Amino acid sequence: MAHSNEMGAPLDFKGLWQYDAAPEDKSQVKIAPRYNHFINGKFVEPDSGEYFDTISPSTEEKLSEIALANENDVDKAVKAARKAQKDWAKLPGKERGKYLFRIARLMQERARAFSVIESMDGGKPIRESRDVDVPLAAAHFFYYAGWADKLEYAYPGKKASPKGVAGQIIPWNFPLLMAAWKLAPALATGNTVVLKPAETTPLTSMFLAELIRDAGIPDGVVNIVNGMGATGAALVNHPDINKIAFTGSTPVGKFIQKALAGRDVSYTLELGGKAANIIFEDAPIDQAVEGIINGIFFNQGHVCCAGSRLFVQESVANEVMRKLKYRIDTLVVGDPLDKNTDIGAINSKKQLDKINELIQAGIDEGGQVYKANVSTPDKGFWCAPTLFTEVSQAHRIVNEEIFGPVLTIQTFRTPDEAIKKANNTAFGLSGGVWTDKGAKIFNVTSQLRAGVIWANTYNKFDPTSPFGGYKESGMGREGGLHGLTPYVNLD
Repeated sequence: MAHSNEMGAPLDFKGLWQYDAAPEDKSQVKIAPRYNHFINGKFVEPDSGEYFDTISPSTEEKLSEIALANENDVDKAVKAARKAQKDWAKLPGKERGKYLFRIARLMQERARAFSVIESMDGGKPIRESRDVDVPLAAAHFFYYAGWADKLEYAYPGKKASPKGVAGQIIPWNFPLLMAAWKLAPALATGNTVVLKPAETTPLTSMFLAELIRDAGIPDGVVNIVNGMGATGAALVNHPDINKIAFTGSTPVGKFIQKALAGRDVSYTLELGGKAANIIFEDAPIDQAVEGIINGIFFNQGHVCCAGSRLFVQESVANEVMRKLKYRIDTLVVGDPLDKNTDIGAINSKKQLDKINELIQAGIDEGGQVYKANVSTPDKGFWCAPTLFTEVSQAHRIVNEEIFGPVLTIQTFRTPDEAIKKANNTAFGLSGGVWTDKGAKIFNVTSQLRAGVIWANTYNKFDPTSPFGGYKESGMGREGGLHGLTPYVNLD
């Protein structure tokens, strides 16, 4: 979509993405005042009797109380999963697939409730929850339901058997989608699960627990316990876990690696990122600007594969900067339940403090900052879209994962320089390349050290496609046929 008319004057984006609708009505989405753990097919009170609050980051209002799991709760969940695993694995693959299909269909039926809860508890715009998260989560269950009775074709000449009991720890940025990424392949291959959601976004998983119960999944096949870091550590350290799947920060991923060292426990880690988004002079500039916006400001930048490092070829740098600055001034920051909102609330005060610390570090180190001329609500956790120029590879803001709506911008002259700068990072999760030359796409992407690379688009996902990174971005893959492999033993 063009951003200027034939005379080069900026077009008016105000109202371009407006919907003729009021904020999403949340009155019919019933949130219980308190949620317990989901263990062995029932909601059970925590062993300690302790609960913690989950709040809305856009209003700072309490939404509900959530059971806090200790080691005893985790042990109960693992034992329930172990007891259920033998019978679940014995089920014909076609029967397991039917259960997964049922989950997917119920998720579609309850899509509105899941979308509203995802936005209320996490802060993301309802358009993203409604149009991306929930449909894609259901698609993962549909996809892996199809594989449940076809493992012999997935691994020709080999016999695939389940690992056993999988401990799964999911992050706060995509609660429902990350649960689907992990639950679907694990269940399809005959494993049982203990899932630990992030402490700031537990509500989606509680609604998912109700759905799993209503889908008739046998007791103990899926167990969900909530809590903080100690709860996750108890799950990782439990002696009867066969597989750990973790999505989250690189420091926690390193802790898990150390905790599992020397144990017969397999693991996959999807960790942080600092992706390079590369714009060449022959790129469709207007399309690329939209790709930049989507790459860094989608979900408030709370995306591990966010295109947080922008590299622009010198000859078009001024044009890209002019259009990018104008474009971010059109973004609407505010109520996540308003269908006009482009950027919602930062997930927590802790995360906002981290973002502000790195923004200040960028200023202190000599970076030039441009903050979007947008208004933000008085209450809640908010960060206006932010651009940094005059930065180098040595700046903290270029090196460290910000996990917020902050973009650093550097220029380059040649493709080799762009590749060198893009690979000069401890991370290797994703990247983007914008050019109208197919040969250049293949040349550049083949040299980028990242697990997922988009060409002339960004942040596009599909359940059939594997996702994962290199270096400090983790190990293993989720999605596609590759996503089955971490959950099976091959003989």
